[in-house]
Amino acid sequence: MKDPFGRSIEYLRVSVTDRCNLRCGYCMPQEDMPMLPHTEILQYEEIERLVGIMAGLGVKRVRLTGGEPLMRKDIERVAAGIKRVKGIEFLGLTTNAVLLADKAETLLEAGIDGVNISLDTTSLERYELFTRRNTFAQAMQGLQKALSLPFASVKINCVLSPQSLPADWLGVIKLAQTLPADVRLIEWMPMTTDTQGAAVQAPEALRTIEEHFGTLTPAKQTAPAGPAEYWTLPGFLGRVGVIHAMSKCFCTSCNRVRLTAVGDLKLCLFYDEGIALKPLLRGGMANEEIASAITQAVARKPLRHQGKKMGAAGAAASATSLIDRPCGMYRVGG
Repeated sequence: MKDPFGRSIEYLRVSVTDRCNLRCGYCMPQEDMPMLPHTEILQYEEIERLVGIMAGLGVKRVRLTGGEPLMRKDIERVAAGIKRVKGIEFLGLTTNAVLLADKAETLLEAGIDGVNISLDTTSLERYELFTRRNTFAQAMQGLQKALSLPFASVKINCVLSPQSLPADWLGVIKLAQTLPADVRLIEWMPMTTDTQGAAVQAPEALRTIEEHFGTLTPAKQTAPAGPAEYWTLPGFLGRVGVIHAMSKCFCTSCNRVRLTAVGDLKLCLFYDEGIALKPLLRGGMANEEIASAITQAVARKPLRHQGKKMGAAGAAASATSLIDRPCGMYRVGG
């Protein structure tokens, strides 16, 4: 499946819930946040059906996200169902790890290949400030449990948000000194009226890392590496990675689309353009018809983002193609 610029769409991120047990400020508000009723979010059978349709169109890699995906009951069931889909080569999970210690073994058995753990500081006090919750110990237990199991990869993601201090992300980087996990710094992507300049960007962060830990040596990029660039540091077990979401736009090689918790296929994180698939699923449409609708939607995928949340990519897009509903990061899955 190709978009209008010749990019092969092979990666699908699936948000299985809008609920989360944390309240990180860059992702979701602390209060007055309406949660979706269960009837509005996709059922597991619907997710599996859509993954099967998209695998037939060329999708090979799937990642389960949220909100916090481990808050969805029987998440192992959907993982096992997706892993059975012909053509799916990799199934990943992004989690805050608070519930991971209890679920890691069953997730591995269900077919999860890789786990990405979101962690923005190693300071208990700062963790509580960021997340508005007192669950740091559980998150670290989840990380240790994941590392004790034979997942193909365990990675730690740290967002360079406007609230972050150098001590926060340097502390997360230091985990790679003693743990066999890649730590990736992700440039903050402003999804509201906030400005790009409000947060530290990767080039400055890399200079600070070298000041504290030594020379960064470029690491061999394993395929498929995705948008991250990796380095090694002297004496570190894990690598250091950076995802230049803003300072070095990688849109020209974008191979992903996102399925939101309510069943919208979102073509770009920054654009409210895509197609609502839930009405097609529940309206009795055949798989072939849904596949055709997906292909037509992907033909409208924008070339690149502009660094801010946007509406339709072009005036030619029809009104029925637009996703017009409140959709924060916690419903898109990042």
